[in-house]
This record gives sequence, C-alpha cells and structure tokens, in this order.
Amino acid sequence: MVQSSTASVQSVISNEQPAPKLLGWYAVCVSNSLKTDYLYFFSVYNEQLILYRDKESQAVCIKDLCTHRAASFQGGEIKSGEIICPYHGAKFSSDTSSKFPDKICCNSIVDTNYDTYAQNIQLFQYPCVERDGYIYIYYTGKATKNLDDVKIHSTLEDLEYTPESYGFNTSDYAYEEAILDFRCDWSRIIENHLDILHIFWMHGNSLPGNQVNRKTIKSFNHQFTKTRNYIKCTYTHKDKENTEFITQVFVPPGRIYMYRESPESARYIQVLDHIPLGNNRARVIVRHYRKFLKNKLLCKLILFSLRQRSIFYSIFTEDYLALKAQTFNKQMGYMNPMYMKLLAEDKAISWYWDWYEKSLKSDCPWDLNILTANTNSIHEQETMFYPPENPKLARIVENRFRLRLLLRLTIFLVFIALVFILFSN
Repeated sequence: MVQSSTASVQSVISNEQPAPKLLGWYAVCVSNSLKTDYLYFFSVYNEQLILYRDKESQAVCIKDLCTHRAASFQGGEIKSGEIICPYHGAKFSSDTSSKFPDKICCNSIVDTNYDTYAQNIQLFQYPCVERDGYIYIYYTGKATKNLDDVKIHSTLEDLEYTPESYGFNTSDYAYEEAILDFRCDWSRIIENHLDILHIFWMHGNSLPGNQVNRKTIKSFNHQFTKTRNYIKCTYTHKDKENTEFITQVFVPPGRIYMYRESPESARYIQVLDHIPLGNNRARVIVRHYRKFLKNKLLCKLILFSLRQRSIFYSIFTEDYLALKAQTFNKQMGYMNPMYMKLLAEDKAISWYWDWYEKSLKSDCPWDLNILTANTNSIHEQETMFYPPENPKLARIVENRFRLRLLLRLTIFLVFIALVFILFSN
C-alpha cells in the first residue's frame, strides 16, 4: 500500500533571500565538449553564441556574428586558435601582445589589400571562465568588443556557485555526465528538479535499487535556509531519528546541487545546470559525482558509465511529458491559483517562482533578443544534443550497452573454455 507523504515544515533559517537576477554567471558547457579547433554553437536567451579555444587553449565565448557582413560562423573553421568565417575567409584571433589583449581582431579578409581595414573589425564576446571541468560565461545580454567594458558584479566565489562552496572537493569524486536538450521552458525544468515527491512516483522504475519508488514514500520533514546567494532545502525522515535523505541547494540563476543524504556524508552528489537556450528550448548539463567505483578501468570493464547515461536518458524522458504540458499550460495562463494549489512539500517551488517572477521583471532577459513570427527559424531548426522526444537515441545507448555486455560475456566464456581445455589435456 502506498503511504501518503506529509510534511512538517520547520522554521526558515535567515530572513535573507537571493536577489532577483537572471543575468550573470551560467555554466554553459563542460570542458570535455570543447575540443581544440572545434566550434561549439549554443544560445542563451535566443542570442546565438560560440565557444572555442584560442591560441593559448583558453575558452572564449563570442557572438555568432561576423562583423564584416553579419554572417554566421556555421560552416567555418578554427585553426590554431584562429576562427575563420566561411563567407569571405575573415580570420579572427586575440593577440595578448597588443594594446587591446581582450579584443578579438580580424587579421585578414579576402586578400592582403584589406589588411588595414581588417584590423578595425573585432568580434563581440562575453567574459568566459573555465574551472572544475565547467565553462562559465558572464551573460549580460549585451556582447561587447572589449571585455574591459563589462562590469562583473560578482565572482563565482562571491556567489558560492562552485562545488567547493557546498562541502565537497571535486577531486575526491569520479563522475558521469550528460547533456540533454528540451523543447520546453527552462524554468519548468528547474521547478521539476526542486520537486522531491515526483522522484518517487515518476522515476521509481528507472532508478537502480528499490529504496525510491511509490511504495517507499513516507512522511518527512522540511528545513529551509535562504541566504543572499542560495535557497537550501533539507528533507529528513520522521521515522529514522530525523536523518537526512536528500538536500537540495538552488543557486541562481541556473544551478542545483542535490546530495543523497547529508552534504557531509554524501557519497552521491548531483549537479544540474540549466541553460535558457531560447523560446521553448533549454539545455541541462547533468553531472553525477560519486565516491565509489573511482577506478576508470574497472568502470569501463563493467560498463558503469554507459549504464549511468542510459539511466539519465530514461529519467529525463519520463519527465519530458510533464514538462511539455506544464509549458503549454503556463503559456495558456492556466498555472495560477484558480487552477492549481500547492502542497506543503512545494514550499521550495513556491519560493523559486517568487524569485523567478521578480527576476523576470528586474532583468527582462527575454526582451534582449526578441523572436517574432517573422524571425527566420534557422537556429531553432538546428539539431539538438539529445531531444528526449527522440527515443531512438536512448535505444542506441541501450543497444550499445547490451552489445558490449554480450561481448564481455563472450570473451569471459571463451577464456573459461580455453582454461578448461588446457587443464583437461
């Protein structure tokens, strides 16, 4: 029999709360995805951007706009840190020896007769920082030719955005990660990840083990902590000496930390970064840290990473139906007190929406790069990394897992047979 979930909301610690702000630092890519001489295309709030590595292998974020004739760099290339436009061969690179080291200047265009002209053409860019295997950009909605013009109000450390701020050193853990794209509103995905109860109901059959499913839902307590940088939600068992079973930390604008058990003792930590690509387009970078099975060779042998990725895809596909429907209902004006009523368990969600609505009014990020019915849809038609509405990709990963598992079993059986034959003689 399924036990209903009831919650006792404990006192809120601190009267502070995160400032309403949607512009600022976003983790937009993982280091492994940004290879040398590779152009990584993405967008934020409908603005088309590119990441690449310069001559010093430093991550650089530019607007996907060649400032010669406003062409895209799609179809272009990058050689030795120099980005080349496919339209007229304009070549751009930063020069740390120049008097404007933060500018990305054109070196040549069409032919050498235009070299003087080319030097006056610079690309628009955003501040970019790489650390802990993530690439962050400081998004203002107004790309600039000179990074010295950007006023960065808070560092990653000031915002307590990095993993070290929440009790764990990434070097002590191994991890798997995946990047998934959704055709829905990005704020709905954040809400979904702040919703603890749905994990038991929606994902019970997909999660390994039998500790989290519809039959294991029990009463729990909440404790909330709000500071100027984050909202922390701690959930504890009522019937197990008030022990923690999950802790969440929402760090605006788009990161969530989830600790299985208390942060001090957690052997399993999930970091989720949510990127607002554009209207009804969102990207999630999910990374699972663990203190067990840290040996890479062993993980490869038992197909642990591949199996984890398959689980990621299954879980996000299960979420997707609800996310699409919620996005539609929000756009239709149905997500209001007339049609819905939140539970005590939804306190974190309620606070999140209060913060988000204030942030929308404060920063108006969707007004910076407005799409209309007449806007060319070229960028929206680009292939997404992993759209959950395409189960074919999930099947490919699952079939790959089964094939490799079969191959390992075959090798093992052949080895046993050879040993048997050898000793039989």
